[in-house]
Amino acid sequence: MTDTESASANGVAARYEETDDERRLTFSRDGREATVAQNVEGYAMLKVRPGPDGDELERYYGFDMALDHAAELLGVAVPDLPVPDAAADMGM
Repeated sequence: MTDTESASANGVAARYEETDDERRLTFSRDGREATVAQNVEGYAMLKVRPGPDGDELERYYGFDMALDHAAELLGVAVPDLPVPDAAADMGM
């Protein structure tokens, strides 16, 4: 089962989804992607990947640091990333 929510702003599209195993927030811009993932229980460190199924690049405790890395991968500023409401509580 997958629940999803989307948002877009500043040329960046965001898709939040919950799978059986993870909560994923994937940002897309100009053919590039960055995904912030957390276990479905919502208590583990956040993983940043170059897409929903990509290899883990780094882990972070804080959502703000994970968003900073995702913004860097897309070449945008953190305030340019639209965060769907369902993803606002990611992080420890």
